Amino acid sequence: MKIVANNGHAVDKPTARNEQLDIAKTGGGAPAVLGTANAGLESRVLGPAQEALAALPEIDQAKVDALREALARGEIGFDADRLARLIQRFHGAGQ
Repeated sequence: MKIVANNGHAVDKPTARNEQLDIAKTGGGAPAVLGTANAGLESRVLGPAQEALAALPEIDQAKVDALREALARGEIGFDADRLARLIQRFHGAGQ
């Protein structure tokens, strides 16, 4: 899965394997990582959370199925015109 950052560049979904971020290259006034001691501490503290996040499915299929069923039963209203307007507004069309 690709995630688009504020600068418009696509980045890979964070995982325990590719989470190493070179803050010095990102700019934006972010401080550079201070040596390997901090990197080791960060790895020990964040590592388990990153691994748990990486193990999660990208889509909660049970939730998607429940929403589809609720839509089919008419329990949830769907306004395609409103959705289209929101998409246009989000992407800056019609301004």
